[in-house]
Amino acid sequence: MNISQTVARIIASYNEVGGINHLDGANLPTKDAIEDICEDLLRLAFPGYLDASAVLSSELESYTERRVARVAERLKVEACKSLRLAEPDCPDARSISIVENFFDRLPAIRQLLRTDVEAAYEGDPAAPNFDEIILAYPCVETIAIQRMAHVLYRTKLPLIPRMMTEWAHSRTGIDIHPGAQIGSHFFIDHGTGVVIGETTRIGSHVKLYHGVTLGAKSFQKDEQGHILKGGKRHPDVEDNVTIYPNATILGGDTVIGEHSTIGGNVFLTHSIPPNSLVYPQEIHHRIIEKRRPPGMGPTLREIQEFVPAI
Repeated sequence: MNISQTVARIIASYNEVGGINHLDGANLPTKDAIEDICEDLLRLAFPGYLDASAVLSSELESYTERRVARVAERLKVEACKSLRLAEPDCPDARSISIVENFFDRLPAIRQLLRTDVEAAYEGDPAAPNFDEIILAYPCVETIAIQRMAHVLYRTKLPLIPRMMTEWAHSRTGIDIHPGAQIGSHFFIDHGTGVVIGETTRIGSHVKLYHGVTLGAKSFQKDEQGHILKGGKRHPDVEDNVTIYPNATILGGDTVIGEHSTIGGNVFLTHSIPPNSLVYPQEIHHRIIEKRRPPGMGPTLREIQEFVPAI
């Protein structure tokens, strides 16, 4: 391989292909830094569970002080990078204020996380104790990071909240946007494949199973055909709702009334009143009775006739 020619072609592509180059601009938050911050935040949220060595009560104050100082300094640096991407002259005081507000809220976040662990314990007969839930249940990690990222999201800090929740998403398969508003006692059983959109509002004592999507129904576009950003796009789920696996609920004006149960594989684009039970209609199949020699499949017409009728 001719290195010089290869480099020349790559440089040419940088000049020809715009939009995915970040050159001569402000430094950006790094994924490695956000990963380290998230891991330390989880240790602050659940002291003694995620540390390599035991955390003693007698050393808890000094342990917490060191951890807070470590996270605060790195978060301030990454917040500065993020803010200056949009505001090159953004003062350091802005990032300091964001970090201070975040740590002021951390005790309240931990109170919510306690309710989430309780919900997992009460909602899963396979959960023997809090220890296993905190150490082994992917929903705990994802919900903890989302609750912390949500505080930063509300300060309008760019990039970092989404980077935090996508870090959790990559580890657990649970995708919760930092903008989603979530009440207490939230439990996601199994979790893989769950998607919760930015403008979703979830009440208290809500339980989801794997594969649930709380998403957008459609996207409005401007005169140039570009998707309009913002607006209420995702559903509301009121208190004491259970949503079973692979249910899809779409739309910013869709409300799932309190004390309702949504069955598995349900597809909803409209509101339902409180105390509802929603389940898929029974599917009837036509049976292809005509036998064929081994190796020969049905005709195209027969395949079309075999499509389930709902």
